[in-house]
Amino acid sequence: MSAVITCIEDLRRLAQRRVPRMFYDYADAGSWTESTYRANEADFQALKLRQRVAVNLENRSVAASLVGQPVRMPVALAPTGLTGMQHADGEMLAARAAERFGVPFTLSTMSICSIEDVRSATEKPFWFQLYVMKDRAFVEALIDRAKAAQCSALVLTLDLQILGQRHKDLKNGLSSPPKPTLANLINLATKPRWCWGLARTPRRGFGNIVGHAKGVSNTTSLASWTAEQFDPALNWGDVEWIKKRWGGKLILKGILDEEDARLAVASGADALIVSNHGGRQLDGAESSIAVLPRIVQAVGRDIEVHVDGGIRSGQDVLKAWALGARGTYIGRAFLYGLGAMGEAGVTRCLEIIERELDLTMAFCGKTRLADVDRGVLAAHALPAWAQAPGA
Repeated sequence: MSAVITCIEDLRRLAQRRVPRMFYDYADAGSWTESTYRANEADFQALKLRQRVAVNLENRSVAASLVGQPVRMPVALAPTGLTGMQHADGEMLAARAAERFGVPFTLSTMSICSIEDVRSATEKPFWFQLYVMKDRAFVEALIDRAKAAQCSALVLTLDLQILGQRHKDLKNGLSSPPKPTLANLINLATKPRWCWGLARTPRRGFGNIVGHAKGVSNTTSLASWTAEQFDPALNWGDVEWIKKRWGGKLILKGILDEEDARLAVASGADALIVSNHGGRQLDGAESSIAVLPRIVQAVGRDIEVHVDGGIRSGQDVLKAWALGARGTYIGRAFLYGLGAMGEAGVTRCLEIIERELDLTMAFCGKTRLADVDRGVLAAHALPAWAQAPGA
């Protein structure tokens, strides 16, 4: 393995070597046949770029803003569960790397480090992602804790009322911390760096839940509580209630349909994320990038449109921007960095994506992201889903 990390794939390979199988698989897998997971990446690759030459490329900038927050590039770290199992204290390290780099970090409800842990490791506001549970008092308490931590945006996930079946997680017996089965112990024996890190931290369970939710005092009771608590009755009335309770910037995650996008606008949310949960929920759903143009057309300028799913490079960020996204999220990409090299790996991931974004923008003859539109894409090679309306 070369010591020089030049792309996200390098980080992925290193993470695969260093992270226990069940947690690497948790981050790297999709549901059922994984067709949507694969389509998320493949459909980005289907978009071809227009190279332009003899353009003054001095003074370039990829700076932007997300829900009114200035950012170094239009990229945020997506909320990912069990981040602290990719590397000890993972959420704290990733949040600190994002803060220092100048992009938002989003803490998952199902994180290992708690809201308070991440607040103690950072100086600037981060974002918090909320799952809606049947225990509404617990949901209210989570919102209040995010407020107390001065989180600057709430990301409400709408596409996980029920959990998609992920074959690898079932076969690996996914748990946090890992159960001491023979297969797990054999695998852990090959990951001494990971084991040493986890041995040195007390953060091994779901920090936002254990000790906070009624009847959950340890991870033994957590699995049954989680299975019982994700609320299949979640509806747009709940979104209204959460918006009122939160009172700040609200981002709705999990939109894949134009009608749902219009409902998101009607809810008064500040942004929506076109997302299929990284191909981890409905296998057979369209890729996020394939749905993006229709969502942008449906809501116009009525709401800020973001996208996640399949973004593995700065080129992907530019392509998403060209099709109308004003924000992108990376999940697996930063998890690979975290699993590979801890905080330094997350920073390296962001550096790689920024450099790829900047260079690709320049090769397309642009110096400012604000000037990038679908004109940077090769029109004759566009897939049908990426064609402009009426083309």
